[in-house]
Amino acid sequence: MQASRARLFKEYKEVQREKSADPDIQLVCDDSNIFKWNALIKGPSETPFEGGVFQLAFSVPEQYPLQPPQVRFLTKIFHPNVHFKTGEICLDILKNAWSPAWTLQSVCRAIIALMAHPEPDSPLNCDSGNLLRSGDIRGYQSMARMYTRLAAMPKKG
Repeated sequence: MQASRARLFKEYKEVQREKSADPDIQLVCDDSNIFKWNALIKGPSETPFEGGVFQLAFSVPEQYPLQPPQVRFLTKIFHPNVHFKTGEICLDILKNAWSPAWTLQSVCRAIIALMAHPEPDSPLNCDSGNLLRSGDIRGYQSMARMYTRLAAMPKKG
């Protein structure tokens, strides 16, 4: 537990130092619990998520960095690798391909990459996965854009 706390404090300091280095990611530690983090990530350009800001919740285990954090979307998103109701993310580095070399910041980058390059063959959202697998790119992008506008864009007026 002490090692994980030290590692998280190190990551916290790096995030504070490099705030402007990665404008697409805003990673924030809970004031009272170093094992709870939130992130705001910008939807990647040239995707249906462009213009959206998505909130992620991190729950870091005491065995971190030997075990991956649990990460989920708090913002609704229409994506084959994200469970629509729970926000659970299907991403290999959060499961069997985890390495202690990954940081919370690099996990955010991997999630942004997944947003731009969905994997419809291992869907948590079957509706989204089926659209992509059947070749209905326009249908998928239309639904993803609609949910981005509804859930991830600031309300005007």
